[in-house]
Amino acid sequence: QVQLVESGGGLVQAGGSMRLSCAASGSTFSINVMGWYRQAPGKERELVATISHGGSTNYADSVKGRFTIARDNAKNTVYLRMNSLKPGDTAVYYCNAEPFSGYPSIPGAWGQGTQVTVSS
Repeated sequence: QVQLVESGGGLVQAGGSMRLSCAASGSTFSINVMGWYRQAPGKERELVATISHGGSTNYADSVKGRFTIARDNAKNTVYLRMNSLKPGDTAVYYCNAEPFSGYPSIPGAWGQGTQVTVSS
């Protein structure tokens, strides 16, 4: 199994920056894609950004050009750098890890979530 622990959330003014971190432990050898999702009050959880083990990235249109996802495979950690934050970015941010297909017995994992609040 994989366990994920996020850190770095908090309160920031609009236009500011923040970095989230997510450290994985457990069966980290199985991790392929890591990503960040977010859920605002009254809304469904949505994808923010993902990064594969090889470094291929994918971003939601709403964050392209403002957010950057990166990972350190040696540290089993994924980061989300968020610049030019907007009040609409306010949400609970969740880290996710999905295994390689060669590990069918290892499920995907979610972190506990970290609150990001952007004030106007």
